[in-house]
Amino acid sequence: MTTAPTFQFVESDVTPKDVRLATWICFFAWTFAVYDFVLFGNLLPVLAADLGLSAAQSTGINTWVTAGTALVAFGIGPIVDRIGRRKGILIAVVGAAVASLLTATVGWVVGIAAGLGLVFLVLVRSLAGLGYAEQAINAAYLNEMFAHNSDPAKARRRGLIYSLVQSGWPVGSVLAAGSVYLLFPIGGWALCFAVAALPAVFIVIAGRWLKESPQFAHRHQIDKMIKDGRIEEAQQLGSKYGIDVSEKASPLVSVFRGESLRSTLTIGGAFLLNWLGVLAFAILGTSLLTAPDGKNIEFDNALLVLIISNATAFAGYLFHGWLGDRIGRRNAIGIGWILCSASFFTMLQAPNGNFPLIIGLYSAGLFFLIGPFSALLFFTGESFPVHTRATGSSIINASGQVGAIIGGLLITAALAAGAGWINATLWWGVLPILASGLLIFAARNVDPSNVRQD
Repeated sequence: MTTAPTFQFVESDVTPKDVRLATWICFFAWTFAVYDFVLFGNLLPVLAADLGLSAAQSTGINTWVTAGTALVAFGIGPIVDRIGRRKGILIAVVGAAVASLLTATVGWVVGIAAGLGLVFLVLVRSLAGLGYAEQAINAAYLNEMFAHNSDPAKARRRGLIYSLVQSGWPVGSVLAAGSVYLLFPIGGWALCFAVAALPAVFIVIAGRWLKESPQFAHRHQIDKMIKDGRIEEAQQLGSKYGIDVSEKASPLVSVFRGESLRSTLTIGGAFLLNWLGVLAFAILGTSLLTAPDGKNIEFDNALLVLIISNATAFAGYLFHGWLGDRIGRRNAIGIGWILCSASFFTMLQAPNGNFPLIIGLYSAGLFFLIGPFSALLFFTGESFPVHTRATGSSIINASGQVGAIIGGLLITAALAAGAGWINATLWWGVLPILASGLLIFAARNVDPSNVRQD
């Protein structure tokens, strides 16, 4: 006598409360990851002066840091597709905290061995790539958690809700600029980095209440069944949850074929190009604003510009999240980046003495530069199946750092050749942003009202 195979899998009991809790934890995890990530760019001018580096040398160091960040951000995706979203979030948070603490010691290390100290700086800031990878892990995790939200009204507002999570970028940026303003006079840049590590303790504690996403749990169960030779059970479970059991290749291979290939190339290419602009106007924003051949604003006033403009970028996240729920996330991203290129072009042409005009145009630029990322990261999650979702999101996320590397090399070369910050950011900031806004329209559009279950 034979009996039908029975599943040992217990149906996930994800509740609306679990989704809300996951949303808030991911928001704070991303906020504090950005806090550390942006802090390095904000403090780079004074850190470079303290270490005796020229402008070209400091941007060169930043390029090497960006290369290390890309490698770390790229490598975490396949791991998260293996170990799960929840563990991936905690690894990213802890990694960012460790990077902050070690950065605070760079001055001592450079004082002992200058050359090795700079290598140490590059390695430590590369580890901060785990914090940068947080947004890709969040996108994969929340995309899957939101699919189990039983409230139809909230399901229609998934993009807007996720934009609140992704708005951790401007919130973290404001916190970074504010901490520099308050802590730098007390203990210099080392104290700023040391304090940046503290919030990770609370995120790790809160992470105990995170539940693994049902889609990953289903896929993990199916992979285990296949490995144990229980093919028929795996097929039945895959059929139940709409998961392609025939896909046996590793996520790193699968992301470059089938439906995933187009998303990898188009979204990844647009992300890469756009990050040339992110480097020029967000990461190196204080350098552009304070340089005599830039906008020639005093350092304290430049921090004020960053605080105001990033507060505006917060509104940009909400706007593009809301807009993506209505006209499609791809369309919202493309329109936003095209308007961004126009805003920054006008800012670069504005007279240096007109401080209010510079603030307004820089804020508008960040509104349309950073805001679309709330739609982009969720759009990325929608564009990949569960088998490759974290890997695809991480590759696209890492491609941004590749763009920053290219941008760093080009801006460094332009500055070394005497082009000045205005011309350097025009050619290697404004134009790539425009190109990214056009390229994203080649990606497959996704109806925002559809909820992907696989």
